[in-house]
Amino acid sequence: MSVRKRDSLGGRAAIVGIGATEFSKDSGRSELKLAVEAVSAALDDAGLAPADVDGMVTFTMDSNPEITVAQAAGIGELSFFSRVHYGGGAACATVQQAALAVASGVAEVVVCYRAFNERSGRRFGSGVQEREPTAEGAALGWNLPFGLLTPASWVAMIAQRYLYTYGLTPEAFGQVAVTDRRHAANNPAAYFYGKPITLADHAASRRIVDPLRLLDCCQETDGGQALVVTTAERARDLRRPPAVITAAAQGAGRAQEQMTSFYRDDLTGLPEMGVVARQLWRTSGLRPGDMDVGILYDHFTPFVLMQLEEFGFCGPGEAADFVAADALPINTHGGQLGEAYLHGMNGIAEAVRQLRGSSVNQLPGAARALVTAGTGVPTSGLILGTDG
Repeated sequence: MSVRKRDSLGGRAAIVGIGATEFSKDSGRSELKLAVEAVSAALDDAGLAPADVDGMVTFTMDSNPEITVAQAAGIGELSFFSRVHYGGGAACATVQQAALAVASGVAEVVVCYRAFNERSGRRFGSGVQEREPTAEGAALGWNLPFGLLTPASWVAMIAQRYLYTYGLTPEAFGQVAVTDRRHAANNPAAYFYGKPITLADHAASRRIVDPLRLLDCCQETDGGQALVVTTAERARDLRRPPAVITAAAQGAGRAQEQMTSFYRDDLTGLPEMGVVARQLWRTSGLRPGDMDVGILYDHFTPFVLMQLEEFGFCGPGEAADFVAADALPINTHGGQLGEAYLHGMNGIAEAVRQLRGSSVNQLPGAARALVTAGTGVPTSGLILGTDG
């Protein structure tokens, strides 16, 4: 492991603004317009103007370059701009990049954003269509000829092994789906507002790739989400209570591939998230029992269970019972299964709302939130707090 000690980023930056478009299946406008709407809303939430911004961070797999969004949003000169790779694994890392920039003085106000027409335009869930030969894409060549063409098929391989190893049934995955949809049912911004499900509904949903069913798979969504990050000092004088970045980390495991790390010795966990977990706990000095809420990346239900186990909330194979007992409130916005699929950025926004006290499923006195990014790929995570 490359990082073996506490880093010094914690407490030096904060999220001070959040903004989003509506979440839909057909936005009817360009991805650039979605990005600008989300950025403008986040700046307004923070009480800042476009002229205050000097840094921008987004994802690769994005049609909205930083300089184009800056121009369209009325933002002027930039001293920092960055992109993070690996799809949903980049979500929390965009905030980490922003925090590094403001903590080092490279920038003072950085906007992180993600916007796409992922339902009406390019649908990530449709899998590999055409791909130029690349070194990182070579690993897919070992899987595509055998029918493993979609993210669901890649996750199903690991999910099947998880069930076999721990003697579980697919009902274990249903606990996550039911929990997310229960929270989404109370969230007017969620696509599945007013539509909770039961374990029976989960079991009756159509099979996608054994053992995954439809209700194990996240949505495909059009929309945009933006976050504003600045120094902890400046954050104290702004419009909203800050969500202090207590710790931030990225992680890639040994034998890491993008969603197809099938040659590892053990397929029942997520080593990349284990790297993130160790660094978050090490830097923050906190432990699982200190968390008030967990916003866990839920592109597929099995990986939520494995994340809980990697972070030490429960033992291997025990996460389904942990979720069923509501031992840690998770995905109080409804997650990507219930609210919207925005590559995890909407989850970061929900953590901020919990710390502000403004979530539709508010937890009394919430002061610390764990947030994770996409799994099965190089990933990232955050611990946010009200007190640093």
